[in-house]
Amino acid sequence: MKETPQQYTERVLGYVEGEKPLAVQGATANRLARLIRGVPVSRLRKRPAPEKWSVSEILAHLADTEIVGGFRMRLILGAPGTPIPAFDQDRWVSSGHYDKRNPRQSVEQFRTLREANLALLRSLTPEQWKQHGVHSERGVETIDRIAHMFAGHDVNHLRQIERILRKEK
Repeated sequence: MKETPQQYTERVLGYVEGEKPLAVQGATANRLARLIRGVPVSRLRKRPAPEKWSVSEILAHLADTEIVGGFRMRLILGAPGTPIPAFDQDRWVSSGHYDKRNPRQSVEQFRTLREANLALLRSLTPEQWKQHGVHSERGVETIDRIAHMFAGHDVNHLRQIERILRKEK
């Protein structure tokens, strides 16, 4: 059964309850690099099941969603209250040819984009953290909520990668 947007939000935010979202986000690129260090690309590209993403696809997803998150935050900061569109992540996997992307390059793309987004977040005033957009599926989301969501999203996919690599040994 597929999660509702509200169930997804609760689950992802639960991963980082009591954590500092920028600290979680700041550690993710290095954790990803460590997880895949020395793992052959062929293994990273192997799907654990036909309907499940490979590690390589997850890494490409993380890089692309970092673009999405940065864009959403910048939209909100430039026009508070703006509508925030959702996207079909499974379609992005196929249309973006995630299965053919170099997983190590995906980690480096993620690292570069994440550093830019963290620099933006660290520069915000307390008032800017409260600015919001209206997500098409999840409703009102402040910059603060987005930062927590992205930290939880990181934890979700780090755990997923760890499970896949553990099973593949």
